[in-house]
Amino acid sequence: MMGSKIVLKKRTKVRHLPERVATGAYIMNEGMGKIDADDETVKQLHHFAAETYPFVADMEPRTFVKALGIGEMILGGALLAPFVPSWLAGAGLAGFSGGLLNLYLRTPGMHRPDSVRPTPDGRALAKDVWMFGIALSLVLDPGSWFRRRH
Repeated sequence: MMGSKIVLKKRTKVRHLPERVATGAYIMNEGMGKIDADDETVKQLHHFAAETYPFVADMEPRTFVKALGIGEMILGGALLAPFVPSWLAGAGLAGFSGGLLNLYLRTPGMHRPDSVRPTPDGRALAKDVWMFGIALSLVLDPGSWFRRRH
């Protein structure tokens, strides 16, 4: 095809909307809950994250939790906004959910010894594997990236 160009897509495919809306709304809600979290929740979230990610220990707990909440709201908004390309929203979701899965894998007591199967304490984090799967489907869908312009 002479004269055709390949350009980045600027719109979301209708087939991506269910996974983007479900995931985006969930993450947005989680972020909103962290903005005004009570002192006990702030302490627990900060401690939990600092055990796996040592740089978090140097942050003031409330600042860390607010930043986490704002980041979740931005990611949730990107997933909900149809003008954000699916591959880009998916890349953000892959980074976020990958970090959560890393937290799950590196935190003692979250999974059974010599296994990735969760313990009862680890189920809350192990379920984040669905977000990583959604992220990969958004990023890897060949219809998300390019289209031919004639």
